[in-house]
Formats: sequence, C-alpha cells, structure tokens
Amino acid sequence: MLLSILCAALLFAPYLCEAGISKRHVIGCPDKCDKSLCAAIPADCLAGDILDQCDCCPVCASGEGEPCGGPGRLGDPECAEGMECQVTDGVGYSATVRRRGKTGVCACKGSDPVCGSDGVSYRNICELKRVSNRAQKLQQPPVIFIQRGACGKSHEENPDSLRHRYNFIADVVEKIAPAVVHIELYRKMVFTKREVAVASGSGFMVSEDGLIVTNAHVVANKHRVKVELKSGATFDAKIKDVDEKADIALIKIDTPVRLVLLCHPFVAL
Repeated sequence: MLLSILCAALLFAPYLCEAGISKRHVIGCPDKCDKSLCAAIPADCLAGDILDQCDCCPVCASGEGEPCGGPGRLGDPECAEGMECQVTDGVGYSATVRRRGKTGVCACKGSDPVCGSDGVSYRNICELKRVSNRAQKLQQPPVIFIQRGACGKSHEENPDSLRHRYNFIADVVEKIAPAVVHIELYRKMVFTKREVAVASGSGFMVSEDGLIVTNAHVVANKHRVKVELKSGATFDAKIKDVDEKADIALIKIDTPVRLVLLCHPFVAL
C-alpha cells in the first residue's frame, strides 16, 4: 500500500510542480475569475484581444514592434496571436527569461511578404491583419489575404507552373478558398487550468448564419474551438452536431460579418 502511494506521488509530482511554478510566475491573479470586473477593450486596439495571464479577462494584445513580457505580473503586455515575444538578440521569451524580469518586443512568426485583397503588398501577415482590423473599425471592408509573396508575382508568368498548365483547377481553388476556415482546438491543463492549443484542422462555411462543416475527429473531446476566417478574423465556435460514423461535425460561429459560402452551384463544376 505504501509503495502504491509512493509511486502515485512520483507520477504526479511533475504536474504539481508545474502548477506551483505557473502560479508563482503570474503575480496578481485572483482566486476566482469574475468577468464582471474585466475592463473594456480599448477602441483603438488593432492587434486584437487575448486572455490575460490568469485566463480570465480579455485584454488588448501587443502588436508588432510593441513591448511584451516582464517580471511575470498580471498586466504584463503579451503578444497577439501569430506573434512571439523576443528579447535582445532574438532570444525567445521563456520561463527562464521571465524569471529574470526581461522584457522584449513582439515579432511576427511569419516573415514572408503577402498580398492583400486591396492590391497592396505587406511585409508579413501580421501587418496585413493590423491594417484589416483598422479598416473594419472604420466600417470599411476587411483586407483579405490573397497569396504569399508580393502582389503582381503571378504563377501564370511561369509557363512550367501548375497554374499555367491546369488553370481551371487553380480557378476552382480561388473560388472556394474564401469559404475555407482554419480551426484551432484547445484543452485545459488539469492542474494549471491554462488553455493549450492541441490540434488544428479546417472546414467549409456552408450557411450565412455561420454554420461550418468539418471532421468529427477534429473537434472531439476539445474544451474550446476557435475559427479563423481567411480575412484573419477569429471567433469562438459551438459544436452543434457530430456524426462519428461519417466523421462529420457541424459547428457554428456568431458574427455580423458577411460570410463567403461554399455554395451549391459549385457542385455543377
């Protein structure tokens, strides 16, 4: 009996240590999350919002080139999705760096230039998202990601490219691409209660009220489902129905944005 208790203690010791370390690293977290006390997101927040270090309140994230990190207190700036916090010499922001009270700046994980639907070439996808967020706040159409690489560099210029030889396939892909969404799946850690991204997948927008078709195995046993549209906008999704035998699931997002659908006329192709 004593041996069994000892084995169990050794088995769970790393998780208990992780929980203790995580709580020490964030100073100022309340014992219980009360979302009614959360402050409103500033109107000029262009990088988007994320959950604070306590996984309680949404806060405005730091954008590219803005400060991030700190001594591990509640309220330390954190980078937006798609970015990482880097200290001097490009060192990643880790637990060791955090314990030393280091601060850094947010850098985009993707460094390749991209082309937007406005015909403008952007340094990276993060800059495109920032411009798109600003446009939507001004009640203007969002800037949609079109292709990797600068605008005007079409594959049609290369006679050996697949686009040149199989142009009809590329045209079909261009038609349905805006209706394809990226899906991120999250689970909560057992002891720290912190959400961790554990899987990703894709789906198709099939109705104007936000219904999305995806695979059942993608969303099975997940704590939270997040959907990213081609424009870069993200929304939490609810699982509406699952058919495990057919491996099909139906999820739904609520958004005032006009959605691009995988329409029935496409079947005629």
